[in-house]
Amino acid sequence: MFALMAADFVVLMHALFIAFVVFGGLLTIRWPRLAWAHLPAAAYGAGIELIGWTCPLTPLENALRRAAGGGVELQGGFVEHYLIPLIYPPGLTPAVQAVLGFAVVAANVAVYGIVALRRQRRRATD
Repeated sequence: MFALMAADFVVLMHALFIAFVVFGGLLTIRWPRLAWAHLPAAAYGAGIELIGWTCPLTPLENALRRAAGGGVELQGGFVEHYLIPLIYPPGLTPAVQAVLGFAVVAANVAVYGIVALRRQRRRATD
């Protein structure tokens, strides 16, 4: 029972990490120092997707599910098992996926541009 609850907790932490990677830049508008946590997380998240690094949360969840007696292991990884069926409908082309990826990067660049401008204005008025 504990192992199954722990596996579910890992899924929640995994989802929160992904949300932080994608949307964490928006938090830096309000809390600029959060960039020190977001930038490494975003780089690691990009590395997982673009370079093929293994996220340590996927094997941890699988081990916890096995310990709970369940045979439900993630096929592929967290993204492939939980998110791709929701986010990427069948027939989505690689070109559209590239556009979506660049949109996420562009959004984070824009957010960090806003943060930099605010910081510059704050310094100019001090």
